[in-house]
Amino acid sequence: MAFSEHRLIFKNIDAPGYTRDIACYQKHGGYEILKKGLAMGGPAIREEVKKSQLRGRGGAGFPTGTKWSFIDPAKTTKPIYLICNADESEPGTFKDRQIIYKDPHQLIEGMILSCFANGVKLAYLYIRCEFTEGWKILEKALAEAKAAGFLGKNILQSGYDLEIHVHRGAGAYICGEETGLIESLEGKRAYPRIKPPYFPAVLGLYMCPTIVNNVETLCNVKHIVEMGGDAYAKIGRPNNTGTRLLCVSGDVVKPGYYEFPCGAITLGQLIFNVCGGIRNGRRLKAVIPGGSSAKVLRAGEVYKIKEKDSQGNLVDREVKLEDLRMDFDSLAAAGSMAGSGGVIVMDDTRDMVECLANISTFYAHESCGQCTPCREGVLWLKKILSRVAEGHGRDEDPALLKDVADRIAGRTICAFGEAAAWPVQSFLGKFKEEFQLRIRRNGAAAKRDTISLTH
Repeated sequence: MAFSEHRLIFKNIDAPGYTRDIACYQKHGGYEILKKGLAMGGPAIREEVKKSQLRGRGGAGFPTGTKWSFIDPAKTTKPIYLICNADESEPGTFKDRQIIYKDPHQLIEGMILSCFANGVKLAYLYIRCEFTEGWKILEKALAEAKAAGFLGKNILQSGYDLEIHVHRGAGAYICGEETGLIESLEGKRAYPRIKPPYFPAVLGLYMCPTIVNNVETLCNVKHIVEMGGDAYAKIGRPNNTGTRLLCVSGDVVKPGYYEFPCGAITLGQLIFNVCGGIRNGRRLKAVIPGGSSAKVLRAGEVYKIKEKDSQGNLVDREVKLEDLRMDFDSLAAAGSMAGSGGVIVMDDTRDMVECLANISTFYAHESCGQCTPCREGVLWLKKILSRVAEGHGRDEDPALLKDVADRIAGRTICAFGEAAAWPVQSFLGKFKEEFQLRIRRNGAAAKRDTISLTH
């Protein structure tokens, strides 16, 4: 069975002859929606975004219209800022950079509409420093947009002024957290802020009201303005509206980036139909459905989820891993999350001890060190897992790993603690026998080595 993508944001990406310059973008209708939005007015755009039920595409899935509603442009006396979070750092995630590299003006138009809707006069595009070419592309695209009258003073004779600046981050994963990003943008160490009181909508950039949205989220605003919030909400499923960009990597025949309505396909359809199945004829073993910080799901397991029946009533339903819908609610009900859309597929040759040790090494390197449970605990996780993976594991290590992870999650200023702890909790929970077997084998090997040395 063939599954056709519903390309909304990726409509022109990889299309033959499509280039990233402004002339090509305008030839395909670029900046026409901006004209419509300026005529609608800011409050009308905000209302359409709320009707669309768009959820943030950066990881948490928080409703965008609700986030915007925390700021009232008509009442605040301080400047309002908007920051585009282009610090795509989650392992397994590579969708936002496709937009930046191949269709930058779509992002800029979405940003202008979002800024206009929220009374923003100065916005920042915070990009990961490793995206060197992406930074150059964005600078060029912003210059083109300004030269064409879509940025700067009196945009399209509307009386609205806006400037957008690109800011290159320092390549730290923690800068993907919105308050850590704000601290970095202010020129400080990227230590996340305590919430409350430092909610960005109240005390954000320079202690002013600030909106932080992901690249994919802001691109969606353009399409919501174009088709209307009600029409957009009909794409996907209730509470999971619009399309979702999915990046599939790992042990599949056709890894890559795809776009489907939220919940329109199952995890099994994505892996076996869209991505051509598991490579080399192997079997599916596990999937991380939303970037490396999402909890791993094991093939063959059955999950209880709640879904609406034909009468609209919530009913319990048991589904296999392969039958889980690719949307926020279904993956959350299965104990994981849609996260950043990074789907990492593992076949039956993968060593779960090695996989987890690799993930924990990344998080130990990326901890900002502000919170003691994270600064110390994440490093302990890495050391213990390295010990187990290298053949020196102890019988008590699985219990010790779980205890350390449990003492990190929920005890840090930002969600980095959970990002480091959840993989450990889930890998141990789903594949405990592999950790125990590795330790038993190591112990037996060590015993044999000791005996051979004494003879």
